[in-house]
Amino acid sequence: MTGQRRADNRPPYMRIAEQLRERIGSGDLRPGDLLPSIKALAGEFGVSTATADRAMRLLRDEGIVKGIPGVGTEVIGRPVGLSSGSERHDRSGLTHSTWGDGEQSSGHRAAIVAAPSDVAAALGIAGGDDVIRRSRVYRDARGIVAYSTSWLPTEFATVVPALLRSERLPNGSSLNEIAKATNRITVRRIDEEQARIATGDDLEALELPPHTVAAILVLTSRFLDADDQVLEYGVDLGAPGRTRTKVSEVVA
Repeated sequence: MTGQRRADNRPPYMRIAEQLRERIGSGDLRPGDLLPSIKALAGEFGVSTATADRAMRLLRDEGIVKGIPGVGTEVIGRPVGLSSGSERHDRSGLTHSTWGDGEQSSGHRAAIVAAPSDVAAALGIAGGDDVIRRSRVYRDARGIVAYSTSWLPTEFATVVPALLRSERLPNGSSLNEIAKATNRITVRRIDEEQARIATGDDLEALELPPHTVAAILVLTSRFLDADDQVLEYGVDLGAPGRTRTKVSEVVA
């Protein structure tokens, strides 16, 4: 029915954590401020103290707050930013680096592997076909920003051998390397964003404890050339507590 809000079917502790995140992100609660006590949160939201405590533990796991024995739970900082693969591509074209402010990348890995079904669909190949997989972790002073994976057709393995080396690429990104070697450049890209509860593989990639319940943002980008052929399919797993900010010009 028009005008009705969709029901929020998430568990109560996740809804409480989300509201606290919003207060922190808006500046209502600032770094150094103490969050309400577990008892106060339980009363405010009409839940058990166990549910309120679980919401607080989720925020601690995300690195947004920290517990101080005998004092309470302190806000560490606002949720910090997360770049998409397309923004990293734009940045690398200007600076030959995909790093954002204060970021570095590590754990670069490269190999030829069998394509998972979602990757095969994005690249337009059959599931299980060979594909180049490049992965790395972006970090800043707050910890992991994102776990980033580039999936590329194996045709580039011969013309761009650097793609198979487990090290940072000299020209900033795989797309820059491909353009330099083949003159095939990105003329169109398709970006998608999806929120989900982190899987076991996600937790391992983001270096979070097993069985942690955390919401993450998954950013994907398909980069296409002038012939509408996919040059790369990029997937970024945003660490919990990171926010995605987009700024658009408004034309009057």
